[in-house]
Amino acid sequence: MIMKLTYLAAAFAASILAFAAPAEAQQMPTPEQTYSDVQATYGFVPGYVKAYPKSAVAGAWAFSKGLAMDSSNKLDPKVKSLINLAVAAQIPCQYCIWLETSLAKKAGATDEEVAEAVVQAAYVRHWSTVLNGLQVDFETFKADFGGE
Repeated sequence: MIMKLTYLAAAFAASILAFAAPAEAQQMPTPEQTYSDVQATYGFVPGYVKAYPKSAVAGAWAFSKGLAMDSSNKLDPKVKSLINLAVAAQIPCQYCIWLETSLAKKAGATDEEVAEAVVQAAYVRHWSTVLNGLQVDFETFKADFGGE
């Protein structure tokens, strides 16, 4: 048992080092550079960005900015906000619901599209609850719908 725990600990440490090394090799912007980029992008620095740990704010901003604003993204802003709203309604997160509804409408979403996105999330949540709660066999489920 001790040998197994030692092996697991060594494997865990090796996996952390494997991920840490590339992260250190890539120079991240300083928190101040990050705040400047946020300011340039939004015209202000939101309070939640200022509250984020300085050691991680550059990575969080790069992740967020890349998903939300990179011109090579395939989903348009309205679709992204409707997806985000559907997820936010399921979490639930009042901050995200408010923001994503606002962003979706600014991107051209109608009240009907906003409502459909939220109810679509409820639809998936409903059937997920039924399928998982009744422990429906996954292979049978896939076969029912013509899957392999």
